[in-house]
Amino acid sequence: MSCALYGNWWPLFVVATYVLAPLPNAIFGRYAGRDDLMSDYQGGIADAGYFLTGLMIITGFCLPIVLAHAGVITVPAMAMSISGGLLIYGTIISYSRFFAEEDDF
Repeated sequence: MSCALYGNWWPLFVVATYVLAPLPNAIFGRYAGRDDLMSDYQGGIADAGYFLTGLMIITGFCLPIVLAHAGVITVPAMAMSISGGLLIYGTIISYSRFFAEEDDF
């Protein structure tokens, strides 16, 4: 929306971070915890996936700020891009919390 209203398509780069953010958890989470089935610690591979996911999420919020500071996009476009990111990540977190299975044993 911020791209169409302000005629500048640079905020679309933020969409790439939305698409790429869950990939490290999906890739590295598959290889974590294969050594011991009863262990609560998932290993360094899972931690690397969490780190890269966090890096992508922070990039999704900071990229519009950097673009606005450089004068590439306007401040209202930055605000719309950040609020869109909050909406997307909030929806994903709410969905995952609502449908999370609890272990009752």
